[in-house]
Amino acid sequence: MQTRKLGKSNLEVSAIGLGCMGMTSAYGPTADKQQMIALMRAAVDRGVTFFDTAEAYGPFANEALVGEALASVRDRVVIATKFGFDINLQTGERSGGVNSRPEHVKAVAEAALKRLRTDRIDLFYQHRVDPNVPIEDVAGAIKDLIQEGKVKHFGLSEASAGTIRRAHAVQQVTAVQSEYSLWWRGPETEILPTLEELGIGFVCFSPLGAGFLTGKIDETTKFESTDFRTAVPRFAPEALKANMALVDLVRSVAARKGATPAQIAIAWLLAQKPWIVPIPGTTKLHRLEENLGALTVDLTAGDLREIDETASKITLQGARLPESVLKMTGL
Repeated sequence: MQTRKLGKSNLEVSAIGLGCMGMTSAYGPTADKQQMIALMRAAVDRGVTFFDTAEAYGPFANEALVGEALASVRDRVVIATKFGFDINLQTGERSGGVNSRPEHVKAVAEAALKRLRTDRIDLFYQHRVDPNVPIEDVAGAIKDLIQEGKVKHFGLSEASAGTIRRAHAVQQVTAVQSEYSLWWRGPETEILPTLEELGIGFVCFSPLGAGFLTGKIDETTKFESTDFRTAVPRFAPEALKANMALVDLVRSVAARKGATPAQIAIAWLLAQKPWIVPIPGTTKLHRLEENLGALTVDLTAGDLREIDETASKITLQGARLPESVLKMTGL
């Protein structure tokens, strides 16, 4: 397995990680627990060392699942989890808002350590920026947790360039996690240049456009009522139909390279910067193996130029998230 370092930190992870959210939430019914434990252990056997979870996934269920699956191989893996939503730590009830008050952040860390069956959180992200708490206070809370040995690295998710700079001035930010793919290239404008300047790694969630770039979804696709994509504007039938031109592009490159569309989408991300790490999620072993196969795809400078030039002529339809969720991001 190839590895990458997240920015200038000493945090080295597999070049492709595993996003675990979909195992317990967001994409329809919860997957079978034992099958997901087996999947995570199969990922470890194949060289994956980077696993992504959050207290909000469930809430709590995903962290508990990851903790159980990885307890026996804890020293071989890097576990990233997140804080930042207003979740009652006793009942799991969510207010719908955010909460990064320092005392809450520290309480979330203690609870996460228990669920993850570990004595340290390798990478602790602020899941969403809290407009009511200065980011300097949040960074200070993480600094305390790092000094106590409970957290190893600080991360931010969906934060603006200005927020990243302010946080980094208080406590080194090791990684920023945001959506990035051929379907959503927003980070290229400000986020990626800022990270390169500061020496911060970038972790891409939804590297396959929540499944769209695999070529398995079109305007006739029906999602389960509990699948978050039912509320996402870019997954509306008319948007899907308009956006198929991007899938056609990825398919054409894949056919030429003897790869799958998913592998081309992931290989494209890997080719952007050596400190970018995608974390595609899946609940199926054959998809995990397909995703990891992206590491063997060699996209030449000509391939990358062709993809960029063709993609620039495609006008994509639909917002990447519902408006209510976009308001909670720092972007």
